[in-house]
Amino acid sequence: MGPLIPNYIEPYITQHIITHLPQHFNMVNFVKSGAPVLAALSGIIAPKDLKIDSPSSIRNVAATVAHDAMSYYKGNTTTDPNSVDIGDVPDPYYWWVAGALWGAMLDYYHYTQDPSYNDVVLQALLHPTNLAPTFDYVPKEHAKEEGNDDLFFWGSAVMSAAERNFPQPNEKAPAWIDIAANVFNSLISRWDAGNCNGGMLWQIYPDNPNGMTYKNSISNGGLFQLAARLARATGNQTYLDWAQKTWDWSAEVGIIDPTSFHIYDGVDIKTSCKVVNKASFTYTSGVYIYGAAVMANHTGKKEWVERTSKLIDGAGWFFQNGGQAKNVMYEAACEPNDKCNYDMITFKGYLSRFMWQTSVMVPSLRQKIEDYMFPSVKAAASVCTGGKTGRECGMKWYTGSFDNKPGLGPQMCALEAIQGLLIHDAPAPLKGDDIKLVRDTKWKPLDTYKPDTAKTSKRAVSPPPRTSRRDVSPPPKTSRRGVSSPTKRSDAAGRLLRGGETVALVVFGVATTVAAWVLA
Repeated sequence: MGPLIPNYIEPYITQHIITHLPQHFNMVNFVKSGAPVLAALSGIIAPKDLKIDSPSSIRNVAATVAHDAMSYYKGNTTTDPNSVDIGDVPDPYYWWVAGALWGAMLDYYHYTQDPSYNDVVLQALLHPTNLAPTFDYVPKEHAKEEGNDDLFFWGSAVMSAAERNFPQPNEKAPAWIDIAANVFNSLISRWDAGNCNGGMLWQIYPDNPNGMTYKNSISNGGLFQLAARLARATGNQTYLDWAQKTWDWSAEVGIIDPTSFHIYDGVDIKTSCKVVNKASFTYTSGVYIYGAAVMANHTGKKEWVERTSKLIDGAGWFFQNGGQAKNVMYEAACEPNDKCNYDMITFKGYLSRFMWQTSVMVPSLRQKIEDYMFPSVKAAASVCTGGKTGRECGMKWYTGSFDNKPGLGPQMCALEAIQGLLIHDAPAPLKGDDIKLVRDTKWKPLDTYKPDTAKTSKRAVSPPPRTSRRDVSPPPKTSRRGVSSPTKRSDAAGRLLRGGETVALVVFGVATTVAAWVLA
């Protein structure tokens, strides 16, 4: 039997899909490029078969993992253009995870050049119920669940957009770099100099419980990193001063361990910040590592290179999982006892993201990072063998098999680990006059399932106490921090074709049946 579709017809089918399929759905489409629709024709590689020295294999697997991550997002199916669901993720995940997801999808485009999800990312980042009328991601719609740490993840996403000249087509909104500056200004407005000589509280609003006396590492580390990135991007001394100030405060109160360089969870003003909560998580280490790396890159000072290196060493214990798998990342606070909540199951993705990005900011540390990340990537891909598709990713990478815990969090973690393999083939973060306001959103389609002509790349393979914010027990499925669940997401706009279904297309008078693999 010959090929299902002749090669010369394939481009016309792609264009037909791009032109006509979105007309049937009142939604922002995931498949603007048309490439995923032809995936069945081009050869999908199962994540477990990932070859980490092959860029085409990495792109192929990253596309699959990204697809399965985005299948959990339903905000683009609402018929209400003002819906609070746009840009948010479903319960039981909090709104901050949505900001982190868009950061991951910005990484996905930057590393793979696949624009399939870009319109959805833009819709999310620019939607008023996320961006807010003040253009700082402090919207009233999410006041009941937003803390200073949550704000950082949205700010980090738009900072990445600025550093990559990602298009910003909305002429009524500022440039990405200005929005990131607005987030920074919002954060420093809550610097609490009156208690413990500084630092930011975890929460923003007094009516939010548990956090108006607590100064945690993720909030302050987020400020540190964002300030460092703005300093590098703009050359503004004020940002540099704030990065230094936040680092110094973190070290002074003991959030940064002076010996081990572990990052601890936080301190409380009720004890004059003298008692450190030594709970430790992957994501806080990642945030401080990359902040220090950006400071090293921007200042050229040896002390920041040394600090970055020591922070990576300090994060090394997240790769020591009782000898089950050497140098494979795990969430030490909760994975061994199966107590990870819906925040925690996303954390490894951020350490992966920021370690990969650190290898660009401080090239001398690339080998050290790859010694950790290569085994972790292999392990992450190896557990993407379950769920309803048979390829969804599990939580525990070190087990070598799917642990029956699929979800958005494990998909995000695996995605950031895997796609980071491509980082050294992508442009480094821009700075200065190279950062532009780009309006054009004419994305160039890319078939992520088409093999490269090149065979391989040059890559050489080689229990703490309970947390402040992230109680180890999973939150109720029906609420977010005690707030009633939002209105159920509408699927009235219809569904795109599910994997394995077919759709009949007529292309230039030729009836052709195409295997479609697009998001439900």
